[in-house]
Amino acid sequence: MTFFQSALVAAAEEVVTRHSDDANHTTAAAARADDGSIVTGLNVYHFTGGPCAELVVIGSAAARGTPRLQAITAVGDGGRGVLSPCGRCRQVLLDYYPDLRVIVSTGAALRAVPITDLMPWGNRWDPETGSQPV
Repeated sequence: MTFFQSALVAAAEEVVTRHSDDANHTTAAAARADDGSIVTGLNVYHFTGGPCAELVVIGSAAARGTPRLQAITAVGDGGRGVLSPCGRCRQVLLDYYPDLRVIVSTGAALRAVPITDLMPWGNRWDPETGSQPV
């Protein structure tokens, strides 16, 4: 695992450990911005489909004026470790950051893979041209 992967996993683990309440906040995410800073977020569970931790990171990055993210990971509470993004998060991450790398678990190790690898035959939304194949 590289230094930046370790730093992101550690940041997400710290947030989920500190804020998890075993009901509404069960997953944290951390992303590395182009400037080297780390942006974190915590999911907001709600029966209507509250935002996942990765989506909270996107909002947090935008709110602080961080336009580009290089890599992201999510970690579950209770020692669940690194979690792959859900389908909705994969699509949003692809739309916002098509060059993003996502840290995922292969079972034996962690890998940083391009978001496009998690979206085979996916489409990317473009505000001017609509949905376009990746």
